[in-house]
Amino acid sequence: MQLLWLRTDLRLHDNTALAAAAGQGPTVAVYLVTPGQWQLHDDAPCKVDFWLRNLRELGKVLAVLNIPLLIRHAQTWDQVPEVLRTLCQSLKVDAVHVNEEYGVNESRRDQAVAHTLEADGIRFHCHLDQLFFKPGSVLTRTGTYFQVFSQFRKVCYSRLRSALPRQVSVPKAQSTLPVEADPVPEAVEGFARPSQALRDLWPAGEDEAQRRLTRFAEQQIDNYQSERDFPAKSATSQLSAYLAAGVISPRQCLHAALQGNRGEFESGHAGAVTWINELLWREFYKHILVGYPRVSKRRAFRPETEALAWRQAPEELAAWQEARTGLPIVDAAMRQLLETGWMHNRLRMVVAMFLTKNLLIDWREGERFFMRHLIDGDLAANNGGWQWSASSGTDAAPYFRIFNPLSQSEKFDREGLFIKRWLPELAGLPPKAVHNPSALGDLFGVESYPQPMVDLGRSRERALAAFRNLGITADT
Repeated sequence: MQLLWLRTDLRLHDNTALAAAAGQGPTVAVYLVTPGQWQLHDDAPCKVDFWLRNLRELGKVLAVLNIPLLIRHAQTWDQVPEVLRTLCQSLKVDAVHVNEEYGVNESRRDQAVAHTLEADGIRFHCHLDQLFFKPGSVLTRTGTYFQVFSQFRKVCYSRLRSALPRQVSVPKAQSTLPVEADPVPEAVEGFARPSQALRDLWPAGEDEAQRRLTRFAEQQIDNYQSERDFPAKSATSQLSAYLAAGVISPRQCLHAALQGNRGEFESGHAGAVTWINELLWREFYKHILVGYPRVSKRRAFRPETEALAWRQAPEELAAWQEARTGLPIVDAAMRQLLETGWMHNRLRMVVAMFLTKNLLIDWREGERFFMRHLIDGDLAANNGGWQWSASSGTDAAPYFRIFNPLSQSEKFDREGLFIKRWLPELAGLPPKAVHNPSALGDLFGVESYPQPMVDLGRSRERALAAFRNLGITADT
């Protein structure tokens, strides 16, 4: 008997561990509900709900293949080795198959499970699935992990040209097993069910993920490079939640992009090239997790920035979290996050720089808040993005490059359509005024919207001084 342990790989198609397990013999699948661990990892209630909904859809298609889906419970990952050992003994399992996950806690968990099972003669097989390349296989000439994305990408391009990762076939139906599938829980204690409006934005299942990928590849990808930074436009793939939960694979995404771009990575449609680069950014940050494990431990990638004099300003942090900053583009982005579980990527950078530079509040506060609300929350991508914005990470923005929320708003939401969508109290303002209502005084009577909580010029100088005090120069 083979046991497939499902984690962030909730799909039937192009699932490496599923194909490997089924290829070895009769297979049973299991998913572990670990609410205590999810809370420790700041997993958002909407993300947990998304997992359960996708797991329910996966259980249906696995049943067609006669693969029962079992549900087991463990409060934290410390209990997982014994839970799986007990299950393997009851089913007389010969081998357990998993798709690799990354991060310090994930690695420790899998090592503990492997040690426990192998002591009982049960093999533990890890398969490369989330990534195109195994961490440790894309290195600099000196044998270290890359710290600069453009250099990492260059090597990836070379490898992809010579050996494009293949998609894995769906296994054939197996004979019926004398094992009853378990019902997937509707909810998990400690994680409130999100609004139906939010759930409706993110339908579960591979069919929905494939529909989004097909629509994007056929209708939108050509304009991705030129329109992706405009939050009022539907110009992105809206696949991040499905990638984070493993409802679709990066290989499927890559093949779809290449199919419409004559197999080219660096030429052809600029939109396809740009989107492939985004897939490689995702890859890059996961390699960073493995090569530099301190980033999994809430540590800055650049150690010299650990001494930065972050401000303790709980009231300002709360205003940022609650969309009360008085900067419309920031507040509109935060409302989008709170109501949908997602935020446009350009705005993730804008709000992150506002928190870490203009408010000089520790990036870890923002990273945690995002994880607690994002339906696509992913440790590697979220940490990488926050440290990039805070100038503490790998390949980070230079500390003196600080997005101005007003100019970003005027450039990427010129007519104020995005702002007015999420801040209806500003809907009556003319386009030029919506970016900075405080400049109008009482002209349009927007009493319900707060004044800016900080002077952008003075707060920028405060941030620059804090970085200079670390001895970091403009050309560092």
